Amino acid sequence: MSTLQRVKCQAKAHPLAMDAVLAAGVLVCMVAGSFVEPRHRDSVSWALRTPDPLSLLLIALGAAALVFRRRAPMTVLCLTGTVSVIESVTGDPRAPVAMSAVIALYTVASTTDRPTTWRVGLLTMTVLTGSAMAAGSLPWYAQENLAIFAWTGIGATAGDAVRSRRAFVQAIRERAERAERTREEEARRRVAEERLRIARDLHDVVAHHIALVNVQAGVAAHVMDKRPDQAKEALAHVREASRSALNELRATVGLLRQSGDPEAPTEPAPGLDRLDELTGTFRNAGLHIEVARADQDTTLPAAVDLAAYRIIQEALTNVQKHAGPQAKAEVSVVRVGPNIEITVLDDGSGEDDDPGSGGGHGLLGMRERVSALRGTLTTGPRYGGGFRVHAILPVKSRTPGEDPA
Repeated sequence: MSTLQRVKCQAKAHPLAMDAVLAAGVLVCMVAGSFVEPRHRDSVSWALRTPDPLSLLLIALGAAALVFRRRAPMTVLCLTGTVSVIESVTGDPRAPVAMSAVIALYTVASTTDRPTTWRVGLLTMTVLTGSAMAAGSLPWYAQENLAIFAWTGIGATAGDAVRSRRAFVQAIRERAERAERTREEEARRRVAEERLRIARDLHDVVAHHIALVNVQAGVAAHVMDKRPDQAKEALAHVREASRSALNELRATVGLLRQSGDPEAPTEPAPGLDRLDELTGTFRNAGLHIEVARADQDTTLPAAVDLAAYRIIQEALTNVQKHAGPQAKAEVSVVRVGPNIEITVLDDGSGEDDDPGSGGGHGLLGMRERVSALRGTLTTGPRYGGGFRVHAILPVKSRTPGEDPA
């Protein structure tokens, strides 16, 4: 840290002590100036003189007031201005008491706004210069009177310049801090969104495959003794479902690896091109499913394709878990204008027909996926029994200002 920086730190930490040092320096300068008398006859020369006791008293009062210039700048300016006027009127020869008023005026200008600086500066210049010209011992055109006018103007201007620079630096600092906070908030928001997306994927994978494993394991346990061939087939489906679950979990958890990890997953996310494979796993678990597609082989964006796949997966998982053993499901994928519509119906008659009554996160995850794509999701019981899931996903992403309709 340089010497100037250390001085600035000390000034900020002990402002009263620094003002006392400044006041002592001003006192020394005013006292030294009061012992010197300029002569202007043939050439400029200097001579020693003895100042009046009143001038020394006014010098001491003006310097002492500067100790409190930051605590009460207006009061200090009034006091130093008063002693300067008294010295201008009574001093003969005159002592430089106005130096304390110039310092006080600088302090006022550096701590207030510009209109206040203009008003106070003009008033101080007028009072000090006018009293010196009108009632002083020197002629009104004397250089000492013009010097008072000039130095008070310099004090006000310098204080205003310092205040403007402080405001400019503070604005830059606040802008930088605001930009830093914005970047941090954006980073936190992206992290939260990524965590939510990974949580949705994990939920979809685990809920789907564990439900299938549970059903097939129950079938195997039921027919193990009487029909071992069917039990072996059910266990094969359990093994296949568990293998698929492990593969998808490995791909999802792989997103959390470091960017330089060579084992990062490269397999694309599932989409509607794997719809037949998805429905086949549910058919193997005993669920009767009918699929109707009228999407004209539409090429969907990756996010829309994944969301459509996950919505159908979650809806069929809810049918498997809640609709009862004899339930039938219908899946339709239809292209309607700029949107792709996903509908999953069932005629379940089980005791737990409502997937939302179990306290899970399936419907919430579907709604979050659809909302992220600016689509719409409608879920609820059907008239006469069963449940309906209907999602409308835009094929092309829209800007926030566009109408979803």
